[in-house]
Amino acid sequence: MLLELRAENYAVIDHAIAGFGPGLNLLTGETGAGKSILVDALALLMGQKASTGLIRHGAERAVLSCVFESTLGAEAVLEANGIDAEGEEIILRREILDSGKGRVYVNNQPATVAVLRQLAPELALIHAQSETLSGFDQAQQRGLLDRFGGISTEAAEGAFAQWRAIQDRLAELERDEQDRLRLADLWSFQAREIGGAEPEPGEDEALETEKRVLVNAEKLYAAAMSANSLLYEDSGSAEAALRGAQKHLEELARYDARFLDAAQQIASARATVDDVSSTVRDYAERIDASPERLAEIEDRLAVLDRLKRKYGATLEDVIAFGEEAARKLAEIENRDEILRHLRAEVDKAAEAYRRAARALTAERAGAAKKLEKLAEAQINDLAMKARFSVAVTPNEDAGGWAPHGWDGIECRLATNPGEPLKPLDEIASGGEMSRVLLALKVSVEEGANRTRARRVQIPRTLVFDEIDIGIGGRAAEAVGRRLQALSRVQQVLCVTHLPQIAAFADQHFLIEKQEKQRRTQTSVRLLSPAERAEEIARMISGATVTETSLRHAEQMLRASSAGDSLPVQKVGG
Repeated sequence: MLLELRAENYAVIDHAIAGFGPGLNLLTGETGAGKSILVDALALLMGQKASTGLIRHGAERAVLSCVFESTLGAEAVLEANGIDAEGEEIILRREILDSGKGRVYVNNQPATVAVLRQLAPELALIHAQSETLSGFDQAQQRGLLDRFGGISTEAAEGAFAQWRAIQDRLAELERDEQDRLRLADLWSFQAREIGGAEPEPGEDEALETEKRVLVNAEKLYAAAMSANSLLYEDSGSAEAALRGAQKHLEELARYDARFLDAAQQIASARATVDDVSSTVRDYAERIDASPERLAEIEDRLAVLDRLKRKYGATLEDVIAFGEEAARKLAEIENRDEILRHLRAEVDKAAEAYRRAARALTAERAGAAKKLEKLAEAQINDLAMKARFSVAVTPNEDAGGWAPHGWDGIECRLATNPGEPLKPLDEIASGGEMSRVLLALKVSVEEGANRTRARRVQIPRTLVFDEIDIGIGGRAAEAVGRRLQALSRVQQVLCVTHLPQIAAFADQHFLIEKQEKQRRTQTSVRLLSPAERAEEIARMISGATVTETSLRHAEQMLRASSAGDSLPVQKVGG
């Protein structure tokens, strides 16, 4: 859900903040007030191309920012781009500089416009009059159909991953033979060099420790023997002093039981001293200041260091490298047998994918028939006389395979009787497209609610600009009711000129253009219930709000809340 949108020095906006809520958020205002500017600002934050012409006259830069509630899909995009998530919100910020350059920040961390475009499908889908259908591509259409039908692509995804992994292995083995033979010589040398040295994990660390002992043998022997003398051997050793103290304490304990514990503690200390003195004495006796062994260790360490420089930072890496080289060499030597095995495996994996993809096609075809009937009825309730279909076109060639299946999903429309069905971008005008998209979204949500399907995530926030072009009366009320229904499951933002639609708002924002200090400024404010009635009255009667239009506006607001039909009024202004 979009929580907040800010714009500074953008077009005619000096500084504006809009805090949105759940449900239906409607933007109204007089013609030319700049209602669509906010939608365009959000589109820029979704990665749309910017230009310096958007910067307010006299300013050096325009700054746009917004705050969305985070989604699992958006968090995955952040992680893939090395951007830290910050709690349950995602903050987007974009600066447009008069130099032609720009800056993008996501969660206050530097990012790129490409990241905004990756985040866009996870956060919002915008349909503005100025944009093309690029935001409603086949991926979006496929997602809507799968959501409507409660269709899961998990089986196809797993089968595709398995087939792709085997296919890649097979392609690697089938590379140019000369290249593989040259590599075989290299792998053979590497495997022999590592195998001949027979390195063991941790061997270098153990040898380094032994080397340090041999290099410092005399010092270590003297230290160990001195410690043994002080602890045990000398007449004034710690053990002798403790023994004497123990005798005195035992004598005291014969007359006073308080000293029993002290005598036992001294006895325990003597045992510890005995153990330590034995350990250092044994250590000293094992020290062998052998120049031959030192030379042997240094030679071995040199061999191991050379292997680590060539094949890995640790001996474990070196050993793993050798095993991989041996595996690749074995593949070449057993290439024909391995190829036969892999070809059989890839055929099995391909057949498993075909079964999963065909099952998806059948599910989608069935769902498409139901969706096109429901969506066509919804579309024609919105002042259109159109035929609508959802084409499911499988591409069974391996080049068309994908984790989500091999189907191409395309929504088609015919807006006039006798015309053939064509893709939406070839038929629908901006206003028609908004209404088609609205009808389709409502249909999908109705189907998803029936099947309780929530496997396929679609954008949390839907934005419609100028959805009411060319309609009025009951058609406008139908649009309003569908927006209201859709807003119960997804946040909806909508720019409208019609009071019949404005009456259904959960949050109603007024866009106003004012002149301050000889500069035009556009502002945004959330209307109170009384202000809503006045704004809807203005939309009914024009610039002059009459008592009659105000009463009609209040009736419309009551009717929209109660679910009754709105009072029919002639719309002017």
